[in-house]
Amino acid sequence: MHDMPGYDYHIDIPGTVLFDGKQAMKGYALNKMCYDFNKAENREAFKADEEGWMARYGLNEEQKAAIRSRDILAMIDAGGNIYYLAKLAGIFKLSVQDVGGLQTGRTTEEFQQYLASQA
Repeated sequence: MHDMPGYDYHIDIPGTVLFDGKQAMKGYALNKMCYDFNKAENREAFKADEEGWMARYGLNEEQKAAIRSRDILAMIDAGGNIYYLAKLAGIFKLSVQDVGGLQTGRTTEEFQQYLASQA
């Protein structure tokens, strides 16, 4: 039964961080903080005191450094789930298309052109 997909199963896609159980555990604090950004008052409070918010949620140094540098890809490496990070990216004035460009090695404009070509 151990050959079944889903049982301790991992796909290696070069250049891609898969959000699996290991990444979920690694990024728990970061994702919990980002989840709380669903409330506008929390987004505003974060902007007023980023360091305090990161300490409050117990982010590790890798996660803090990624946030300080506004590096979404480093946040993903640090266990961030893109769905939760979308709120944080919004706080940093990054659109989903900005993030898509970062993830694919394109500028935002190149990513938008790519999307348009797929329609």
